[in-house]
Amino acid sequence: MLTYNLAMAIKLTKILVAMSGGVDSSVAAALLKRQGHEVIGCFMRLGSPGETLDELLPDDEQACNTVKLKIGHQGCCSINDAADARLVAARLDIPFYVCNFKKDFGRIIDYFVDEYNAGRTPNPCVRCNDWLKFGKLHTYAKQLGAEFVASGHYAQIDRSDPHHPKLMQAVDKDKDQSYVLFGSPQDRLGEMLLPIGGYQKSDVRRLAKEFDLPVFDKPDSQEICFVPDNDYAGLVKRRTPEAVTAGTIVDTKGNQIGEHPGHQHFTVGQRRGLAIAAGYPLYVVSKDPQSNQITVGEREDLDSIGCLATECNWFIEPVDDEWIKCTVKIRYNAQPVPANMRQIHNSEAGDLEVQFDEPQFAVAPGQAVVCYDEEVVICGGWISQGL
Repeated sequence: MLTYNLAMAIKLTKILVAMSGGVDSSVAAALLKRQGHEVIGCFMRLGSPGETLDELLPDDEQACNTVKLKIGHQGCCSINDAADARLVAARLDIPFYVCNFKKDFGRIIDYFVDEYNAGRTPNPCVRCNDWLKFGKLHTYAKQLGAEFVASGHYAQIDRSDPHHPKLMQAVDKDKDQSYVLFGSPQDRLGEMLLPIGGYQKSDVRRLAKEFDLPVFDKPDSQEICFVPDNDYAGLVKRRTPEAVTAGTIVDTKGNQIGEHPGHQHFTVGQRRGLAIAAGYPLYVVSKDPQSNQITVGEREDLDSIGCLATECNWFIEPVDDEWIKCTVKIRYNAQPVPANMRQIHNSEAGDLEVQFDEPQFAVAPGQAVVCYDEEVVICGGWISQGL
């Protein structure tokens, strides 16, 4: 197994670290500082509820803690996290900046709302990495003279071929985040650093304690930062009230068996919240945003033999229509499963076709499918339909 040794791979240089206020990005900054690099900490201000820019900029620990007590927890990238990131930067004695990406982040929220209204299941974390963390933030890094942008993601970059770096799974497979980084262009990998990808999560927490970082025991965030209450449909309705309306629930034969308050309340594979007493478990099989109709069925109705995907990002040079053996993930918290995939052209449904060795449950349009050659990411794309 390859464990990427950052200290041996790049010369000492200036590095911008995306600091979210969590233990992972904090340890990433500390490791780079210990290796002798010139490290700059940066927190991306995305626009948490109740946030003001002045509150994000207290200089002392007592002021930061006062802000945290006043606001309370609001999910990742919140004002609390900004205060934690500032405390860590002060402990490491590195410069710390707050980048106001609130306007740019509106694009991600719009994408999230639009996808739900279109009947798909979005993944805003992938888009945030593509558009902001390893997109716009790289432009800002260059303005500061930084050669790299680093983050606390659990993934690795193999630089054994300096002209063709490879995105790889993390050593800690339970925490691996290579799935959410699939959209990074090939040339962008050369400007990315992932310092904790070679560590287990337990080692990262141990290092945080050794570095005397105040976030060593901070729990991992599980929420989407702009939906801290997990009420996705509520956000969609607040942003587009005209789009969330009551509709019908039908079975796989087209018989109406119930009603729903809006298809945005449901995702493919969902079982709870249907309020239908059928005497056996029912699942959301599909959604039709045009008719505002939800189709439900039994678990086996959700098995797919494959999927099609669009907006693919390739890390190899594929040959059109040539099948490649691989493993794939169809959602972030899924285990990779054996499959075959190929690049396709002149298809309205997608640029990538994947055929699973065994049928997979609840392949949801709007989620990403990411293909691997053992631990190396081959490509990824956005699921357009299950097969």
